[in-house]
Amino acid sequence: MPAERAGYTVTMFLIDISPSMGVTRSVELPPTPSGERRTTEMTNLQWALQFVKLKIQEMIFNGRKTDQCGVILFGSEETDNIIHEKNGGYQHVSEYIPIAPPNSATLAKLDALQPSENSGDPIDALIVGIETQDIYLNKKRTWTRKIVIVTDGQSPMEIEDWEATVNKMNGLAISLTVIGVDFDDDEFPFHEEDKSTIKVENEAFYHKLTSALDNGLVGTCAFALQEIARPDMKQTKSALMGTVLRLGDVDVRPEEAIEILVKASKCTALARPKSWKKFGRREKTDEQMQVDEEEEMAVFAQLKMRSEYYIDRSTRDGEEQDKMDTGSDDEEDKDKNLEKVEKEQLIRGFKYGSTYAPCPDGQFPRLNTRKGIDICGFFHAKNFRRELAMGEVQYIWADPGAPQQQVALSSIVQAMYEKGVLAIARWVSKDGMDPKMGVLEAQVDTNIDFLLWVQMPFADDVRKYTFASLENLVSKNGESITKHPYLPTEDQLEAMGKFIDSMDIMDSGEKDEEGKPIPWYDTQQSYNPAIHRTKQALFHSAVVNDITSNPLPPPHPELLKYINPPRWTLEASKDAVAECKAVFKIKEVSKKVTKIRKDGHVRAMEEDEDILLLDKKPAASYKDKELTASQVSVSPKLARLTKKSAASDSETEEESDQEPLLLERRPFNALPTPERSMSPDVDPGRAPGRIIGSTYPLRDFKTNLAQGDVVTKAVEDMGVIIKEVVLRPFASRRHKEMIECMIAMRDTSLKEDEIDTWNIFLKELKESCLKEAGNSEFWQEVQKLGRSLSLISEPEAKKLGGHSDFSESASEAFITQ
Repeated sequence: MPAERAGYTVTMFLIDISPSMGVTRSVELPPTPSGERRTTEMTNLQWALQFVKLKIQEMIFNGRKTDQCGVILFGSEETDNIIHEKNGGYQHVSEYIPIAPPNSATLAKLDALQPSENSGDPIDALIVGIETQDIYLNKKRTWTRKIVIVTDGQSPMEIEDWEATVNKMNGLAISLTVIGVDFDDDEFPFHEEDKSTIKVENEAFYHKLTSALDNGLVGTCAFALQEIARPDMKQTKSALMGTVLRLGDVDVRPEEAIEILVKASKCTALARPKSWKKFGRREKTDEQMQVDEEEEMAVFAQLKMRSEYYIDRSTRDGEEQDKMDTGSDDEEDKDKNLEKVEKEQLIRGFKYGSTYAPCPDGQFPRLNTRKGIDICGFFHAKNFRRELAMGEVQYIWADPGAPQQQVALSSIVQAMYEKGVLAIARWVSKDGMDPKMGVLEAQVDTNIDFLLWVQMPFADDVRKYTFASLENLVSKNGESITKHPYLPTEDQLEAMGKFIDSMDIMDSGEKDEEGKPIPWYDTQQSYNPAIHRTKQALFHSAVVNDITSNPLPPPHPELLKYINPPRWTLEASKDAVAECKAVFKIKEVSKKVTKIRKDGHVRAMEEDEDILLLDKKPAASYKDKELTASQVSVSPKLARLTKKSAASDSETEEESDQEPLLLERRPFNALPTPERSMSPDVDPGRAPGRIIGSTYPLRDFKTNLAQGDVVTKAVEDMGVIIKEVVLRPFASRRHKEMIECMIAMRDTSLKEDEIDTWNIFLKELKESCLKEAGNSEFWQEVQKLGRSLSLISEPEAKKLGGHSDFSESASEAFITQ
């Protein structure tokens, strides 16, 4: 039988919706993370439809317009099929979904199916499916025809003249697959107990029917659902791209050169998992709000990227902006300096040091290259360095429609194959494109000769690294060292050799027809877990209605086949591993426990920790200090005056004691002291979207409360700032300030009916402080203040017309625990 083409297939699904398909069954689900077994209840129809939907999902996933399907129901309430319209009969058989490329609406219609109260004849449905498919493919005789029957075998059927149906199916080359709910299967294995008589007879007839067909199969639904999750590679056909293979200089010495018309196609191509798209909730317009719920449009829409270009006019050309941020939150002034420009007004440029080299044409002139593959020379195949091969492999075929070109290419391939050489070639895909250097290898097959191309690196692409010798050690005196912990002994080399030999898996696979073991690893059966697991998750999420109650099943065993080494190899290497442990004196090193500091903070300094220094009044600017450099030495008296002045301006004794010491130890020249310059404004530490900053939170809080219309926002931001500051390293210096902020926040929350915000904030603060990397010292200070900083209780809130979910006793217990 010839190989099946990808696509160009019409599959008819004949689905049984008789009353017996409404019987509920218990389906086992993947275990919980703790290993507990789980099950769910669903009808036989829902369970069997998973197979149909997964098959249709495969068609949607491949994205071929020539992959089409139709759905016919038997056992339906109504009768709607092409044979009934012409000749009558064929009751309770209806064409549910016409033949077409499937989409998401196809799956939605399948989800809407429910068991009916009537029984339908599967043979009637089979005849209707054959006729419907034949009429649709009247002028498409080369297309593949498939029919899949999904049933539980409980419906009565007329089997007279079934041989005529088989003959017609064989004449049209239709393949039939019967998926039975709880059908017996010796290979799975599965055998249903207490099976009804009608099901036994129907199941036997299905086996008789499929055995009479040229291509028929009967299987149980459980095995079909398992096998449909088996990794399956998407069949792709690479397009043949025309080019020219040259040997010699066709311009200077055409009589000594050869040009052969060839075709190139991909041999290998990098396969990637299906990319995820981003979607946003679509807002409904007033007109859409008036539409009935049954006709609602999609709730989500795919997001699309759009680029806009702006020029900042606030700085001159070549001038850097050295001004410090004054902390203004008014973004409108910044937006006024931005001028929008169209993409057509822009030109490309290349970075050149600290400047840019403009390129109005978008790129500099390319090399004057000509399309084709030019053979530059040959070298022995044994000198080929496989580690330098780059990118994907390409087939190079002779033009299928030119016998003379085929003979010419075959002669070159045969000569290269006999000599055992590879060709160095330069490939230019299109006139004016950058050339690629690569290697051509001759391949002699039974019926065809061709070349394989793989790209090789230029000198710029090769990375060379040097490492110290692992065998030769030299002392500082230049003497060669023969015994050293870094040099292996003979016993160690022997033990490691045995260990490597024990891990040989070349003969660890199954045995072939002659009884010889084959290699365990086979690249043709090694699938990319990222691709197929993503595909499985995508299919499962689209098939089930609730991913929570019906979670993603485990991967197919074929996908995990090469994740772990074979069990028998591990058993065989146990002795070698034990010997290596003894010879190398391998011991388990206990993990070092990080010492916990007294303040409980064990982490690196964060980027914004320098903001803590801004809690104090800033010292004089660096430029003012630098103003007096290298001119006049400072007397001890002047140093003492400087120290006194610095102490009066500082709010902490630590800074006032340390900073002047630098002045006394390192004398410097200075001019007469000028008047004190104005210090720059301090960054308020407000993150985008916040109205409370981390530098002066209490002042910002009171300022916003005075406005009267941002109370909720001010309370929420104050809670965020308190938690941020308290959980920073060196937060102890701001404990008193943060407690003042909490007092003000609680008072405002009680008066302005923001009670829930305060209670949620306080619980989160306690939880964060009592963590290992939290700040337990701060929470102890809060506990010392007692009930006044605890949760707001219901009696307390009721006095001011508010409401709280906490009683007085709960509030007292919260602060004391």
